[in-house]
Amino acid sequence: MNSQTLASAAIFTAFVAAATSVFTIYIPATTGYFNVGEIMVYTCALLMGPYVGAFAGGVGSMISDLSLGAPYFAPGTLVIKGIEGFIVGYLGTRTFPKVTRSGWRGITLGFGLVFCLALAYIGSEFLSGDFMITLGGAWNIPSYAFDLQVPLLFWPVLGTVAFVIIAFVATRIEVKSGQSVMSVLVGGSEMVAGYYLYESLILTLIAPASVVATLAPAAEVPFNVAQALIGLLVAVPLVRSIKRITRGRGLWAPTTDVSSGSRKQ
Repeated sequence: MNSQTLASAAIFTAFVAAATSVFTIYIPATTGYFNVGEIMVYTCALLMGPYVGAFAGGVGSMISDLSLGAPYFAPGTLVIKGIEGFIVGYLGTRTFPKVTRSGWRGITLGFGLVFCLALAYIGSEFLSGDFMITLGGAWNIPSYAFDLQVPLLFWPVLGTVAFVIIAFVATRIEVKSGQSVMSVLVGGSEMVAGYYLYESLILTLIAPASVVATLAPAAEVPFNVAQALIGLLVAVPLVRSIKRITRGRGLWAPTTDVSSGSRKQ
């Protein structure tokens, strides 16, 4: 691992921690909170590959738990988000690119439809109405809270727009985006299942009784699903734009050592 990779891991770890901490929505009657950290976990993994994705995803998200006063989630977050980053990075940069171009058109459209229906349903059922949004609050940054009203119609409209974009990308622009979508869906599924199992089986054993009393693993599943879907919706177009700027190589690609002519990851 060269110095450029180490520097990238440190930078993306900070990005993940910041994205997770500075925008949070606390879930009523639970110990969990909704955040947009998945955007940076997926972006890092798809750009930098599995190992940097695992480190930044796990460590950056764990730092956020500690800074936001959720220390009992930190060990689970380190493992769950680390595995999530590894899965997305490994599938997106090393496995799925081997699938044929024609096959990915169908896969992207199929999973794009599932994604958009899930986004519309989960948003309408669980993320509509009045919410309290918190900005800041970590690392001695002043905390600002304000109320936000999300109309019911917002999510079906967002889901429809998202499907149109995914379908256009899959059939007209770049089939490789389908590989990113699939990678994120698999990694996001691991995250949702991981937190449910962690809260159900481990937190009940290690957390104080006051924390255990507020645990609601099933209630938090829709919010974790929405967190993964919103991460997908932002990260995939963002990564595609970055790769276009870097001429399709992606920041994770091996670099050449000019002095020795060797290639290293």
